[in-house]
Amino acid sequence: MTVLRSVGGLGLAGALGGVLVAALAVPVVSGGGLAAKNVANTFVDLPPAPREEPLAQVTRLLDKDGRPFAQFYEANRTAVPLRAVAPVMRKAIVAIEDARFYEHGGLDIRGTFRALLTNTQAGGIKQGGSSLTQQLVKNILVESARTDAERDRARAPNLGRKITELRYALALERKYRKDEILERYLNIAYFGAGAHGVQAAARRFFSTSAAKLTLTQAATLAGAVRMPYSTDPSIGPAQRTRLRERRDLVLDRMAGLKMISQQEAASAKRSSLNLKLRPEPGGCEQSTYPFYCLYVQRELLSNPVFGNTAAERRMRMERGGLVIRTSLDPIAQQAAERAIRHHVNPEDTEVAAEAMVEPGTGRIRAMAASKRFGRNPGDRKNGPKTTFNLAADVAHGGGQGFQAGSTFKVFTLATALKQGWRFGDGFITPGALVPGQGYRNCAGRPVNDPGTRILNASGEGSGGPHSIETGTWKSVNIFYMMLERKVGLCNVVKTARALGVTRADGGPLREVPTFTLGVNEMDPVTVAAAFAAFAARGVYCRPLAIVEITGRDGHRAHVPPACKQVIERPVADAVNHVLSGVFDKGTMQGQSIGRPAAGKTGTNNGYTSAWFAGYTPHLAAAVSVGDIRGSYRFPLQGVEIGGRYYGSVQGASLPGPIWVESMGPALRRVEAEGFPGPDMARFGGGHTPGLAEAIAEEERRRQDGDRTIARRHRRIMEWLLGRGPADGELGWPRRHTGPRWPRRHEERGGPRRHEHGGPRRQEEQGGPLRQEEPGGPRQQEEHGGPLRQQEPGGPPRQEEHGGPRSRH
Repeated sequence: MTVLRSVGGLGLAGALGGVLVAALAVPVVSGGGLAAKNVANTFVDLPPAPREEPLAQVTRLLDKDGRPFAQFYEANRTAVPLRAVAPVMRKAIVAIEDARFYEHGGLDIRGTFRALLTNTQAGGIKQGGSSLTQQLVKNILVESARTDAERDRARAPNLGRKITELRYALALERKYRKDEILERYLNIAYFGAGAHGVQAAARRFFSTSAAKLTLTQAATLAGAVRMPYSTDPSIGPAQRTRLRERRDLVLDRMAGLKMISQQEAASAKRSSLNLKLRPEPGGCEQSTYPFYCLYVQRELLSNPVFGNTAAERRMRMERGGLVIRTSLDPIAQQAAERAIRHHVNPEDTEVAAEAMVEPGTGRIRAMAASKRFGRNPGDRKNGPKTTFNLAADVAHGGGQGFQAGSTFKVFTLATALKQGWRFGDGFITPGALVPGQGYRNCAGRPVNDPGTRILNASGEGSGGPHSIETGTWKSVNIFYMMLERKVGLCNVVKTARALGVTRADGGPLREVPTFTLGVNEMDPVTVAAAFAAFAARGVYCRPLAIVEITGRDGHRAHVPPACKQVIERPVADAVNHVLSGVFDKGTMQGQSIGRPAAGKTGTNNGYTSAWFAGYTPHLAAAVSVGDIRGSYRFPLQGVEIGGRYYGSVQGASLPGPIWVESMGPALRRVEAEGFPGPDMARFGGGHTPGLAEAIAEEERRRQDGDRTIARRHRRIMEWLLGRGPADGELGWPRRHTGPRWPRRHEERGGPRRHEHGGPRRQEEQGGPLRQEEPGGPRQQEEHGGPLRQQEPGGPPRQEEHGGPRSRH
């Protein structure tokens, strides 16, 4: 009676084990009756082995050097062959789960009786009543279940489920060798702490591999399998205590089976658990490089190459056990992050983003942003974090982008050179321009805007002669509006499209007269890839983040660059020649990375956003800056960014320095190389009426100014030495009232004129162009279309990745 009461208090597994043993004994003792015959048929007419779906495994992202930086998983599992599991681990799991595993054929009658007796005497479960093969069957049925109902049936605590499980176990014993069954069990079992399979458990519990497990570590993991939740060491001390008890039980069992000596068991039991819990973060928010991770994730989920449906692609990413090598360069990535962090704080509403692309391959080497990736506390819209991939387009988790400004002038420049324009060719520009005629889109329709009057930005002057060099170096808006009309708006648009230019929101390019002034909203990855084509002498390559995929079977698939010669080499060389002058003669004068480089600033009049895009023969990069709340309502004027005050943000005053500070370190291991020289027979010898005289006059004025400054400096020094004239003779009022610029600006160490590295010459320093679309609202600059600006609290953002819908 006492024994029966004890049996009644046991866990269901032991009791059902006894029932199964009795059922199997029926054919022997019943005299061959009908019931005996039915039971016998149950275990003779076996079904096929259970359907085995591929086990869910971790998909890992590696940088170009093979170092992991992110992973996705539905279950943290990495399957390994049995030979990659330490022999002591194999012994430990067999000892505690199925000591006669290598002796029985799927059902261990003797072991089941022994487990029943042992558990009865102990008043609890000390040994399992199911064979290891039966446990494998249960895990297979749970893993391959496609619905909750199927999962519930696979776990149901009833005799019917146990009989089904046993029949499948016998079928598995016919299908596989013992070592194959053990391998499958070790890879499918759950060990606790989110670790599925012995390899993940070894990493999670001890920061090691399954092949390097020691006796005590193996006994610990073997003890965790039976009750993985109550022994989960990541939960707390009570669970660790139970885990140690289970470990010691395994050690005793191994000693009892003479797998180890009593002395080895006693020594191991005296040691602590010595856990080295290793976090196993999943998803991009916990990635080392979250924005790059998000780009790859979106590529995996959206590209039909990875599956015909979205559900199939997601399953492959989360369960496929893929190893994805990316083109991420940690040196370039860290250089971009440091440069942005030096100039822009995460708490600023103004945001900076940078993308770096390798010319000739399109491989994306870096993606960085000033904000950290993730959700802000309380899901606030504005804060130090964002779920937008600020460096990418909408398709890759980004936002609507910022208007690219004068960086688009490069497409007009390339078109002109292609059509036969020469260095020095140019024309007289007026002080204002009304784009009332001569502009047609690629559908052949006029897109003139006679109601708009465009003025040059401050610093570009009121008009005069300009060549394609001086017009580029000074970034003269009216010159480029006129040049675009001469070469054809549609031709400029076609050049941009050939260089991979698409809007960040995926919509069609806006083909309006101000196309050359950067009316379209762009993302840094797209702009960097377009400029990289010039560095590659006219070869455009689609941006590429994934370079190789290794499947769970070890098969490797290389992803080659997708490149095409879209601009003649001589034309690209000529563009590089002109854009190189931006650093020593133009808007970036005074800033350098110490090696040959070319680039173009971009500032939207009204200072709604600012850009710099530039390149060397080995690397191209684009930097954008704008306000995440909406670039039109929050222009970059009178702002404090990164602790520095800016009266206005121009392409050369913030994006330019970020570019310079990132490109130098990113290329520190790359030997400097110049661009091939231009074909002067084809591109030399141009002429602009009056340009030589205008340049000479400008030089004369500069020299006069230098002499005036020198005289004033000499008088100041004489005055300081006590030999000079009175205050009034030095050129300033006798009672000096203090500096012109805001005191807080100087105290914070910002650039006096909000410039870095020297006087900024021309482009992006002026008042509004007063540009407006036909019939549309009046604009702040050269934007040629409706603002479509969403304010905080407006319509929902795109998915979950963003800031205000219209910009970021």
